[in-house]
Amino acid sequence: MILPRSDQPFIRMARMEDLDALFALAGLSGGGMTNLPQDREALSERLSWSERSTNAQIAAPQDEFYMLVLEDGAGRIIGTASIFSRVGTQWPFYSYKVARVTHVSRGLDRMFSTQVLHLVNDFDGASEVAGLLLHPDARAKGLGAMLARSRFLFIAQHRERFGDQVVAELRGWMDGPNSPFWDAVAGPFFGGDMLEADLFNAMHGNQFIADLMPRYPIYTSMLPADARAVIGRPHDNSAPAYRLLLAEDFLDDGYCDIFDAGPTVHARTDHIRTIRECEVIDPAVPIRATKGPHRLYAAGLLRDFRVWKED
Repeated sequence: MILPRSDQPFIRMARMEDLDALFALAGLSGGGMTNLPQDREALSERLSWSERSTNAQIAAPQDEFYMLVLEDGAGRIIGTASIFSRVGTQWPFYSYKVARVTHVSRGLDRMFSTQVLHLVNDFDGASEVAGLLLHPDARAKGLGAMLARSRFLFIAQHRERFGDQVVAELRGWMDGPNSPFWDAVAGPFFGGDMLEADLFNAMHGNQFIADLMPRYPIYTSMLPADARAVIGRPHDNSAPAYRLLLAEDFLDDGYCDIFDAGPTVHARTDHIRTIRECEVIDPAVPIRATKGPHRLYAAGLLRDFRVWKED
């Protein structure tokens, strides 16, 4: 099988022996990444889940998880990204949908318009791209884009394992270690800070959201100004990933994360630019490649999957 040169950065499927490196990488995230928790047990379960998924013989998405790692030319793990084949199977996939309502009083000759947050499960059954993290020393070299797009090449290479829609949740804006949105909306119900809730979610699922979160629409005009200001705003570190997803023809049409209010974007799977435009150049391997300059190559299936850049 065609593979990248030994001294060339490339992306492959994660293995259990990557646990130490991934735990160290998770420590650089600053927290708030549900899909790359700063907990060895939770990370170990993620790796085990990924290995079970690559070994499973399936014809349609069920509840698989695939973790990819970026390895530099010296064999160091410098990045990771992941894909869920189908969300909403073990527990509902919650989002806030931002809508607008207007109240009019003829007696007072006054009109008041505000945004309202509705707790929804609109993306149950979709696939999800998640867990993107690149070591700070490896940024600004095009490796982040390669890592992000590798997930779409994996989907293209294994199309039957994924749904007809793909969703991505971006980390929301933080004020240091604090989330203004979490503190105003969910914190009083959960009884802890957002990072605690995020870790609990990573280890035990999100049933607590259905148990504790407010079930009624939330009028944003009743929230503190700092909480209103971050609705739909990505974390500074997530801004490049957000721009890349929009360039891949994802839509940002008013969904946000229930923890930190970061934007939730979505696309029809076959309309994603990398999937739509990549071409099969050797069906026997198989090998796919993106179009244009700085091409990405994807070769192999499941445990043998690799992605690298054209020199």
